[in-house]
Amino acid sequence: MLKTLKKKLKTNRFILNYSRMWPFIKPFWFRSLLATVITIPIGGLDACIALALKPFMDTVIMDQGGTTPFGLPLWVIPVFVIGFTIVQAALEYASAYLSAWTGGKITMEVKQRLYRKLLQIDQSFIDTHPSGEVMIRFDGDPNTACTGLLANVKVFTTRVFSSISLICVLFYTSWQLAVIAIVVLGSALYPLTCIRKKIKDIVRRSVQVGGTALTAYNETHAGFKTISSYNLAAYQRRKYDDLQTQIFKLSIKNTQRTAWLSPMMHIIIAIGMAGTIWYGSYLITSKTISAGDFVAFMTAMLMLYTPVKNIGKNFNAVQLSFMAIERIFEMLEYPITIKDKKGALALKGIKKEISFQDVCFSYTPDKPVLSHINLTIKKGETVAFVGNSGGGKTTIVNLIPRFYEIHQGSIAIDGIDIRDVTLKSLRDNVAVVFQDNFLFSGTIRDNLILGKFDATEEEIHQAVKAACLEEFVNDLEAGLDTYIGERGSLLSGGQKQRVAIARAFLKNAPIVILDEATSALDNKSEAIVQQAIDNLMKDRTVFVIAHRLSTIQNADKIVVINEGHIVEQGTHESLLAKGGAYQALYTAQFKKKGA
Repeated sequence: MLKTLKKKLKTNRFILNYSRMWPFIKPFWFRSLLATVITIPIGGLDACIALALKPFMDTVIMDQGGTTPFGLPLWVIPVFVIGFTIVQAALEYASAYLSAWTGGKITMEVKQRLYRKLLQIDQSFIDTHPSGEVMIRFDGDPNTACTGLLANVKVFTTRVFSSISLICVLFYTSWQLAVIAIVVLGSALYPLTCIRKKIKDIVRRSVQVGGTALTAYNETHAGFKTISSYNLAAYQRRKYDDLQTQIFKLSIKNTQRTAWLSPMMHIIIAIGMAGTIWYGSYLITSKTISAGDFVAFMTAMLMLYTPVKNIGKNFNAVQLSFMAIERIFEMLEYPITIKDKKGALALKGIKKEISFQDVCFSYTPDKPVLSHINLTIKKGETVAFVGNSGGGKTTIVNLIPRFYEIHQGSIAIDGIDIRDVTLKSLRDNVAVVFQDNFLFSGTIRDNLILGKFDATEEEIHQAVKAACLEEFVNDLEAGLDTYIGERGSLLSGGQKQRVAIARAFLKNAPIVILDEATSALDNKSEAIVQQAIDNLMKDRTVFVIAHRLSTIQNADKIVVINEGHIVEQGTHESLLAKGGAYQALYTAQFKKKGA
C-alpha cells in the first residue's frame, strides 16, 4: 500500500510539474508538439537497423537460404541502413532546433514573469533574502528548469518509442531471450526510483551556498573601497574560500549519492548480456532460433541497453530540472500581502491631514517595533522624528508608502485608510529622499526623469535649479547626459543627494519623506543639500528623520520616539521648556558640538 502511494505521488509530481509549465508552453504548443512528434520516428527507426541484420546474416554469412524482405536484392540492406541513418540525422537536427527555439522562448517568458513577481514582492522578502539567492531563484532556476524540461521531453519520447520498437524486435526474434532482457532492464532502472530523496537536501543547500557566493561578488563590487581601505582582502578571501569549500563538499556528496548509478547499471546489464549470450548459444545449437535471429536480437538489445547504461548520468540533471520547476512556482506562488484591495480607490492628493491611529508593527512576531502610535499631521506641516537609534523612527515613515503592512491600527489620509487606496496612487503621492539614495547606472538625466518620464526640458531645468545642482551640471562637459556609473559611483555623496532631491522635485508629490538625508554629509555638502531640501519642503507635507537636531528646529512638530513609543511631541521651544527626553537629546548633542 505504501509503495503504491509513493509511486502515485511521484507520478503526480511529474504530471504536476508539466501541468504547471503548460501556461508557458501553450503559446508555442505547435512547435513544442512538432519537436516531440519528430522524436517518434527517430526512436522507431532504431528497430529497422536491428531488424535488417537478420536476413543479411542468414543469407550471406550463414548461407541458410534466407531472403530479404519483399524479395529485394541483398545490397538493398546496407543502402537502407544508410538511408535510415540519414533520415534520423535530419530529424534529430530539426528536433534539436525546435527544442532550442521553444526552450529559449519559454525560458524568456518564465524569467519575465518572475521579474514581474520580484517587482511586486514585499519588502520583507528583500530584507530576508540575500541578493545572490535572489539571482539564483529568479534567473538561474528558469535556465535549469526550461532547458531541462524540453530536453527531458525530447529524450523521454525518443527513448520510449525507441525502446518500444526495439522490444518488439526482441520478441519477434526470440521471446525467450526477450524475457531475460526485460527483467534485466527493469532491474537496471529500479535504483533510479530512490535518487530524488537522496539529492533533494543537497540541492537545497547548494542553492543557498551558491546564492551566498554570488552575494560575495556583489558585496565585493559594491564595497570595494571599504575592502581596500580596511585591508579586508585577506578576510574576504577567507570567507569566499570557505564558501567554495562548502560548494565543493556538497558537490562531492552529490557525486557520492548519484555516481554509483551508472556503474551499477553497467554491472547489471553486463550480467544480462552474459546470460543472453549463454542462453542464446543454447537456442542456436538446438535450432530454436537462427544465427540471424540472434545477431538481430543482440543488436536490438545493445541499442536498447546503451542509453540505459548512461541514463544514471542524466537522471540527476532531470531531477535538478524538476526541483528547479518546483522552486520557480514557489516564487510565483509566494504570497504578496501588500497589494490593492478589491475596489480600492485612487488617492488624489492630501486635503486635510494624515493620521496614525493606534498603529502597532513588528518585523518578527515576538519583537514589537512600534506600539500604539497615535499622531495627526495637518496638510502642509513638517513633522520631525527624533530619538535613540533603533527606536522605530524609520519604520514609521516606511509604513506611509506601505513598504510594510501594519499589524494593528490604521494610517489614514483625509480619513481614508491607506490600505483602501491603490498602491500606485498612494506612492504617486509620496516622494522619498533616503540617506543613501539609489542611483541607477546611466546618466544624470536618466535618473532625474524617473520622477516624471514625460518631464519637459523646462521642468527638468527647474528641478535641477531647485536642487542646487545647476552649477555642478553646467561645469560638466556633457551636462545632464554625463554618465554617473553604477549606483552613481562617479558622484560625491552631496551630488548624489542633490540628484535624488531633483528627482523628487520632478515627481512633485504632496507628501515628502526625508530619511536622514544629510546625516552622511560633511558640513559644506550638508549646507548645500539642506538648501535644496528646504526648497523641496515648501508647500508640502513633510516627514523628517534627523539625528542633527539643528536641522529640524523649525519643524511644526517634533516627535520623540524611544523603543517604539511616542514619549513626547511638540515644537522645539515647548519641548526644551518641558525638560524631558528631547531636552536631554538636545543638551547631549549641544555639549558634543561645543566640545
